[in-house]
Order: sequence, then C-alpha cells, then structure tokens
Amino acid sequence: MTRVDFYVSPNQADEANLLLACRIAEKAYSKNNRVYIHVQDVEQAKRLDDLLWVFRDGSFVPHCQSLAEHVAQAAVVIGCDVLPEITPEVLINLADEVPNFFTRFERVAEIVSGTEPARIIARSHFKFYRERGYPLETHELNS
Repeated sequence: MTRVDFYVSPNQADEANLLLACRIAEKAYSKNNRVYIHVQDVEQAKRLDDLLWVFRDGSFVPHCQSLAEHVAQAAVVIGCDVLPEITPEVLINLADEVPNFFTRFERVAEIVSGTEPARIIARSHFKFYRERGYPLETHELNS
C-alpha cells in the first residue's frame, strides 16, 4: 500500500516548496529510487527543472520534464499532466489536486507551505488519503 508523508513548512514562498521538492528528490535518488514530481503547471515545471540543476552546490540529480525524449532513462521526471510510461517509486506532489495515479507509487510526498490556502488544500488531501485507509505521517519542518 502507498505510504503518504506530508512535509509541512512554515515558509510561505513558492520557491521554498520547490527547494524542498529538490531536497526530497535528491534524497530519494540517493537511495536509488525513481521519482516523479507532479507540479501545478508548465511554468512551475520549468522553474523546478532549472532549480534542480543549481539548488545545492555539489548536487547532481539527473532529471527531465515528462515530454523529453529520454524520459524512460531519467531518475527524476517533472510533469503536470498524465504520468508518462515510467515506473517510479516516489511521487512528490506540488499540485493542488491528488493525482489519480498516486496508487502506482510506493511513497507519496505531499509538500505543504505555510500559507493558509496551501494548508486548506493539504487538509483536503490528508482527509482524502485517510478516508481510503492510506498510512499517513506528518513532518513539521523548521524552515
């Protein structure tokens, strides 16, 4: 069964959510997991794509966007539509909705910022998963 972790940050900046997604993707990649990062839209996909190259000195997270030719070989894939024909273990969700393909993953990481609208969305996601019996864990982050 899919395990769902909520990462709750007090930071209200969208860029902080993207950095957190980078850190989680890097950690998953270091454990030989393939990752799909589900974003809200094409603009956010581009920003995250750029950030994954530079978010931390010395970091290397091989990644691409979901429409790239080499998507089948990428360790980390970023997309906002349907899941490409890949089989990653970890889903990082930055979108406002729970993607309908979340059950294909061993783990789901829901990123929650410190804004009230983001927390309202996260509560609805939490309720959605809880009502379906998925194991849930919340991680309150300091910054």
